Amino acid sequence: MADSSTPTHPGLRNVQRILAVSSCKGGVGKSTTSVNTALSLARYGLRVGLLDADVYGPSLPTLLRPASPQLFQNEEGLILPLEIHGMKVMSFGWIDPEQQRGPAILRGPMVSQVVSQLATRVEWGDLDYLVIDFPPGTGDIQLTLTQQLPIDAAVIVTTPQQLSFVDVVKGIQMFDTVNVPTVSVVENMSYFQCESCGEKMRIFGEGARKQLIEQFGFTHTMEMPLDPRLSAMSDAGTPMVLESPEDPVSQLYYELAERVHGEINRLQSEEAGIPTLSYNVGQNCELTYPDGRIIEINPFELRLACKCAECVHEFTGEQLVKAEDLDPDVYPEAITPVGRYAASVKWSDGKCASIYPYHYLEEKFSSPDA
Repeated sequence: MADSSTPTHPGLRNVQRILAVSSCKGGVGKSTTSVNTALSLARYGLRVGLLDADVYGPSLPTLLRPASPQLFQNEEGLILPLEIHGMKVMSFGWIDPEQQRGPAILRGPMVSQVVSQLATRVEWGDLDYLVIDFPPGTGDIQLTLTQQLPIDAAVIVTTPQQLSFVDVVKGIQMFDTVNVPTVSVVENMSYFQCESCGEKMRIFGEGARKQLIEQFGFTHTMEMPLDPRLSAMSDAGTPMVLESPEDPVSQLYYELAERVHGEINRLQSEEAGIPTLSYNVGQNCELTYPDGRIIEINPFELRLACKCAECVHEFTGEQLVKAEDLDPDVYPEAITPVGRYAASVKWSDGKCASIYPYHYLEEKFSSPDA
C-alpha cells in the first residue's frame, strides 16, 4: 500500500488518501460510480476531491456542471481545482474544452504525462480522499498512474457477464503489481427490478460476482441495478445521491462509501493481521500470522480445496475435481501473495493455478478435525 504521508508532489502534500476507481473496459458505469461514491464520502463529513483522469473521453464535465468552468493558478503555478457540491474537482475537459466536442488525439507517452500533471499539478489542499476516476484499461497510462501516485486502495467496476470476470482479474493483478489493495468490486447493471412485482431480473446473467467472492475472498462486493433514472440524472449533471438522497439506489452508494472507508481503515491499522502462506519441501504448508499463530495444511488437502473454475462449477458449486483424480504427492511449486487478501499457488500437477483467500483457509483448516 502506498504511503501517502510523504507525498513527492506538492499538489498532493495535504491529501491523506487516494482511492482509484477503475475498470478494464469502457461503458460499465465507472465514472458514474466515481462521482456518486465521492459524493457519498463527502456526505459523511469527509473532505473529498475528484479527478477525472480520462484524457481520451473525460466524463466529469457532463456528470458535474460548475457555474463557471474557468481555471486559475496560484503563486506556485499549481492549478486551482473547481468546487462543485462541496467537492474539489478537476478534468482535462475543463483544461481543454475542445475535447468535449471530440476525442483527444494524443500518443501514449503524451497522455501519461498529461494525466500525471492533472493529478500532481493541482492544488488539492486539505483532503481526506482524492478519488481518481481512472481511464478504462490496464495499459501504460494506468500503470504510470499506479506507479507515480501514492494510491492507497482501488475499487474495480464491472458488469455481470462472465467475460467481465476475466477483465476484473486483470485489474486486480495490475494493482497487485504495485501493492495497491482492491477493497471493493462494484457490479453495475447487475439486475433490473420490476416496479410492479419487485422481482430482480438478471438480464445480463450472473455468476461473476459470486466467482470473485469465492476465488478472491472479497467481502465488499456491491450489486448496482440497471436503473434508467441513474443514467438520466447523470446525463443531466445531477448525480443521483444529490437529486434523490433517500432513494434505494442512493442508499447503495452510501453503503459502498461506508464499506470502502471502513476497509481502508482496517487495512491501514496495525491490527490488520495479514498472514503469509508458505511450503517447506516434504512437509506441510503453513499459514503464519503476525502474532505467531500457525495453521498447518496438508498440501494434498489444500490442492483438493481449490475453488477455481476448473475445480468447482461456477454456477452450481459442484466439486468437479475428486480426490482420486489428484496426484497424492502433489505440492506447491510456487506461492505468491495476491494483494493483502489471498495467496496464489502454482501446483506441481500443472492443472491449475489456485487462489486461496486467507479467510477461506482459516475457516476451512483451523478446526481440530480439518
